[in-house]
Amino acid sequence: MLPRTGVLMSTANRELVHRWFEEVWNKQREEAIDEMFAPGGKCYGLPETNSVLIGPDKFKEVHRHFLSAFPDLHIAVQDAICEDDRVAVTWVANMTHLGDNFGFAPTFQKVTLEGCSVLVVRDGQIHEGKNYMEMEALILRLKAVAAPSIETAQPA
Repeated sequence: MLPRTGVLMSTANRELVHRWFEEVWNKQREEAIDEMFAPGGKCYGLPETNSVLIGPDKFKEVHRHFLSAFPDLHIAVQDAICEDDRVAVTWVANMTHLGDNFGFAPTFQKVTLEGCSVLVVRDGQIHEGKNYMEMEALILRLKAVAAPSIETAQPA
């Protein structure tokens, strides 16, 4: 018995999403964004909860900004659930804060960020991605580490 078309589509979509995380984030191949993100694609929740990025060029801006802060970023996809054109993944990002582009000095802290992304894949490209993570909390934690304490900030 041959698999249903939806099963084949789900498998192809799952593979594309795994490739997205590997190529775009882990290998930091910016050109992979053009290959896998649809021209009118929408990305929600990155870099902030209420953010909406439309198209590969806008996504690339955030991609560059994020990787300059965390150049050793590695994302591991934990789970993937597929149905028709939707793929939901949970993931864990491990990284070190080495850049100053969040408005404060690098903290050199190793941090972990857990998240979930729900993507719509059609015709071999991501058309929509909704991202859920505690990015604001992560930045506040790093900012607190970067801020000098009262004892060290006052002259002796």
